[in-house]
Amino acid sequence: MGNSPTEKPEQPSPAMFETKPAGDARMPAVAWVVAGVVVLAVVVVLLVVGRRKSGPPTNTIQPLAAYATNLPLSQFAMSESDSYVGGKSTFVDGHIHNAGDKTVIGISVQVIFRNDEGMPPRIETLPMTFIRTREPYIDTQSVASNPLKPGDDRDFRLIFESIPDNWNMQMPEVHIIGVETK
Repeated sequence: MGNSPTEKPEQPSPAMFETKPAGDARMPAVAWVVAGVVVLAVVVVLLVVGRRKSGPPTNTIQPLAAYATNLPLSQFAMSESDSYVGGKSTFVDGHIHNAGDKTVIGISVQVIFRNDEGMPPRIETLPMTFIRTREPYIDTQSVASNPLKPGDDRDFRLIFESIPDNWNMQMPEVHIIGVETK
């Protein structure tokens, strides 16, 4: 059995599950640089967002919106609901009328829960939502999804997940502090 020019020498076939020889398993320097740049960018974004002022402080009573005089509120009623997980929601329902000449697409309100202890009141700022349906349960929608045209009336609901313990149990004050029109 000699090696003839036409015969190929036998080469070992690679094993299917053979382990690769140990090599340099370190991450390339480019990957470390890219990771460092990404981390630095995230830190910068968090610092910029954290320093930005988000409007007036919510613990200060804000002035009424200019268009608020055209949006009288009436028929206030309060109710509560217990959740299955032991929480409680408080609802302030009411009625709003657009007596102005503009279509309203957004309303922000401040709700002031006063107390009888001489302490500052609890002030909640939130968007107003309109009651869309009452059966089988009350469902709400944003003002933008059902704009309030001149002369229109709507029922609204404000939802609170926590009410201060020292609240005097009187109907809170509701002030319209922001109105978006078109």
